[in-house]
Amino acid sequence: MLPLEDRIKEQARRLGFELAGIAAPSEAETFAHYQGWLQGGFAGEMSYLERHAEARRHPEAVFAPVRSIVVVGMNYKPAGPEDDAPPLTGKVARYARGIDYHEVLWRRLDELLAWIQEQVPRCQGRGVVDTAPLLERDIARRAGLGWFGKNAMLIHKHLGSYFFLGALLLDLALRPDSPHETQHCGTCTACLDACPTNAFTGPWNLDARRCISYLTIELRGAIPEELREPMGDWVFGCDICQEVCPWNRKAPDSAEPTFQQALPSGRVELIALLEMSEAEFRRRYRHTALWRPRWSGMRRNAAIALGNLGDIAALSALERAATDTDIVVREAALWAIGQLRLSGCAGISVETT
Repeated sequence: MLPLEDRIKEQARRLGFELAGIAAPSEAETFAHYQGWLQGGFAGEMSYLERHAEARRHPEAVFAPVRSIVVVGMNYKPAGPEDDAPPLTGKVARYARGIDYHEVLWRRLDELLAWIQEQVPRCQGRGVVDTAPLLERDIARRAGLGWFGKNAMLIHKHLGSYFFLGALLLDLALRPDSPHETQHCGTCTACLDACPTNAFTGPWNLDARRCISYLTIELRGAIPEELREPMGDWVFGCDICQEVCPWNRKAPDSAEPTFQQALPSGRVELIALLEMSEAEFRRRYRHTALWRPRWSGMRRNAAIALGNLGDIAALSALERAATDTDIVVREAALWAIGQLRLSGCAGISVETT
């Protein structure tokens, strides 16, 4: 019979995890870098990162009796090429085009834990995705799953970087895998050079305050004006630094159908989103990642994208949004109207102050 470690990884693959490795619990090697990143103010308004910073030092803060960590990766890359953009639509990051990935990974991790408990009845554990204070990429590298790309993403030679990470913390001692010690980015800086908002201060350091993903998801108020045009037509997240990565060129498509269901085209109709009622927004997006910015944030993002697209067909919807009771939506709509005027759309004389 194969050793338990190998059987656990085999079972993980049967459950749909393309990657699986084992790491010993120890203090995070990147913790000092993480502390410096927070102290530099790069987290922006994500105050929860500061509140739970110390807990990320060691996995025992998440599960006190931890003796080993099974780290898994699940490919989410959508099948097929990116479609041509229909008029007046906005882009959604690849990871958010299916149902909420947390639900998928938590369920599979629970199934993996149940299987392990059949092999070792007294074993206890806790499955986490990215809502617990754990430096997952640090542990994943130690489990042999990949290296840190210059865009701070974990990269695997065959899957690229389009995969979710999950971790199963166990009170069971398991033989750890060898860490991934090499770095395969070489002199390439494609990810750093392609960022339209210049969010990278250098390799491996992201200023979240300038990142399109942060701006469209985490930031609750008005988006800084100087960053709006570079956002283009992104309304939720951003894939640019991954799209240009050479390691993603031959990455396989995901075989997980739940990641393809909600937004198979990867785009949303911007006017419909801008004018959507709160009840309809809840009904449509409650169980997807697009719920995180809430109704106000997604409508704000839609207005900015419409301003960047410069299509006069959006004017009427933007004029209605310019009288919205939500000040964040109203301000974004007024800015977008001003962008249409600057782009030469005839007949626009709306006051934007």
